[in-house]
Amino acid sequence: MQIDMKQPILDKNDQLAADLRKRFAENHVFVLDLLASPGSGKTSTILATIDALRDEFNIAVIEGDIASNVDAEKIKAQGIPAVQINTGGACHLESAMLKRAVDVLDLERLDLIIVENVGNLVCPTDFDLGENAKVMILSVPEGDDKPLKYPGVFQVAEAVVLNKVDTMPVFNFDREAFESAVKQLNPTAPIFPIAATKGEGVEEWAEWLAARIREIQ
Repeated sequence: MQIDMKQPILDKNDQLAADLRKRFAENHVFVLDLLASPGSGKTSTILATIDALRDEFNIAVIEGDIASNVDAEKIKAQGIPAVQINTGGACHLESAMLKRAVDVLDLERLDLIIVENVGNLVCPTDFDLGENAKVMILSVPEGDDKPLKYPGVFQVAEAVVLNKVDTMPVFNFDREAFESAVKQLNPTAPIFPIAATKGEGVEEWAEWLAARIREIQ
């Protein structure tokens, strides 16, 4: 006899995620769930995205980390509301965690919530947060083979951001092989090459996101 402990957890998570999705829709708030490994440049990408979109949209950020509030403080320093979630060791965010963060935000005043999930390429793919889209960030130094090693996260991503492209000459990164692997896993996902800290390529990525936000307003 085999007892599946994972399914009841996912079922409970999905029920709460459905409630969150309804709340977001009622308030016309677009929720973006960013997935990436540690060091990929999630926070720098968020900061660059905020800079590109803040004149048009009201934005808040929910930061998921195992510990610390370093990233949330960086966001707040830019005048953007940020809520920190410390998972205490869990390798992903769940909808119950997100609900507690959402409850302290004024949804009526927001257009976009960016969720920085815990740095992990495996666990977060299974957990619905009620988001409108999951987007995957990969940085050039991580290597072009990541779609082959972690196919799940690329399959659930609605778009892929390739960060730190300014370091391409330094690393043995085969961009053609990377893009081919992504397209095999997820033919409809656009790939946005950026250098977040320098602002390169951010405009195209931000416009894609802006178009998605406008669709629900």
